[in-house]
Amino acid sequence: MLGTTETMQAPGYVKFKLRGKELTLEPVIEDPADPQLFFIFRDKTSGKGTYPAGRFLYAAMPKEGKVTLDFNRAYNPPCVFTPFATCPLPPQQNRLPIAVKAGEKNYGHH
Repeated sequence: MLGTTETMQAPGYVKFKLRGKELTLEPVIEDPADPQLFFIFRDKTSGKGTYPAGRFLYAAMPKEGKVTLDFNRAYNPPCVFTPFATCPLPPQQNRLPIAVKAGEKNYGHH
């Protein structure tokens, strides 16, 4: 852990329902020249089947005020695969109180 912070543009929040609960995630835009919503999130599977620090997910920019979140596309950050990578941690507002069982699972130990 380096303890550094990086400021990124957050265009707003995405509100959605999953398993009957209304949830919110805050994406950032990594590259304004190629805007996509980038989510760094944790959930109740973190450390119990998925990487403890969290996972990443991209989504297209909103169309007519709607965003499609496909958690099947959630994937592990690079620090899962090597101890030489550093990865951002999910902000507090992106720690989901439910288990997202879709997406990439824990890779093992490095």
